[in-house]
Parts: sequence; C-alpha cells; structure tokens
Amino acid sequence: MQEQYRTVARAGVHETEINRSRFICALAPAATEQEAQDFVARIRREHPTATHNCFAYVIGADASVQKASDDGEPGGTAGVPMLQMLMRREMRYVAAVVTRYYGGVKLGAGGLIRAYGGVVGEALDELGTITRQRFRLATITVGHQRAGRLENDLRATGLAVREVRYAEAVIIEIGLPDSDVESFRSWLADATAGEALLELGGEAYGDA
Repeated sequence: MQEQYRTVARAGVHETEINRSRFICALAPAATEQEAQDFVARIRREHPTATHNCFAYVIGADASVQKASDDGEPGGTAGVPMLQMLMRREMRYVAAVVTRYYGGVKLGAGGLIRAYGGVVGEALDELGTITRQRFRLATITVGHQRAGRLENDLRATGLAVREVRYAEAVIIEIGLPDSDVESFRSWLADATAGEALLELGGEAYGDA
C-alpha cells in the first residue's frame, strides 16, 4: 500500500471563461469508482444543455483506476489533459467534470487541451488539497480507572483516536503509523503499568 496520497480537500466548483466559452470545473472526493461515476452523472443532470460534460477520475492510492472522457470534443483534447493534470498534481480518489458552454469561437486542439487541463488545475488551487497517511488500526483495552487519563494522553500526542467505547473495560480505537507500533507498545506499557492490552488490526488512511 502507498504510505500516503493526496486528494481534494472538499467538493466544489470553479468557473472560467475562455474566448466566450464557459468552462465550469466540478471537483469532488470519490472513495470508489461507483462514487466517481455517480458524481459525473449528477453534474451531467445539472447541465443538460451544456455543449460538453467531460470527465476524468483517479481511484486508488496507487492510481489503479484512471478514466477519462472527451464527451464529443476532438479525441484527446479534454478528458486526457484533465486526467494528466490530476496525475501531475498526484491526486487520488478524486473526480473532475468540466462542463463547457460553447461561446462561438473555436479554440483549436491546443487551446482545448490548455483550457480543460488548466481549469482543473485552477479548481485544485481554489479548493485546496489534503494529504492522507496510511495508518495501522489498533485497539487498546484498559480498565476504567486508567482510561480517562490514557485517552487524554493519546490525544495530546496527536494520535488519531477513532472511537472510545465503555463496557466492562474501556476500548479505545486508534490509528498509528506502522513505523511507530513498537515504540507505542512500549509507551503504552509504561503509561498503564502494563495493564492495557494492545491489539493490531487492519490498515486505513487518515488525515496526515
């Protein structure tokens, strides 16, 4: 798995005008290819009279799924430059749709490539990006008398505390980098006089 990846900070829209054509770029995070396809379909429904609704999306921390569509523009002048911009910015789990309302002036192949790629870059700049880091999921089981202080200590060190459940014992779910597992195990033993039990789970991504 990739140690980290970048994605768009939030969904949003950026619009620009080039030679009287309106280019509207809608960006959104997408956890799966189905989410990306649903987003593309929704934008198309919002702009049924547009000249083109071109799209590109990248799914997977390793960019294992890459799709693009020119939606009637000359081949390779819309979806591909959009996808290239996402890849150049190292974006993952993201979908982009550029809606074009033709303004009567032809841009030529080079102009289209610059316009479609450029508006995606501008939208990324405007909406911002975030880095997500790979974490090992872990569960700490500890007695009630130590739980409050332990939870405070965990949060103070900046660890991702994902959930706290109170039952016969207190169960705290955290995420920590793989490289920190052994040092954390030692810290936990010291902090709880050996009372806490640490169980490692699977892997996930969280905000870096």
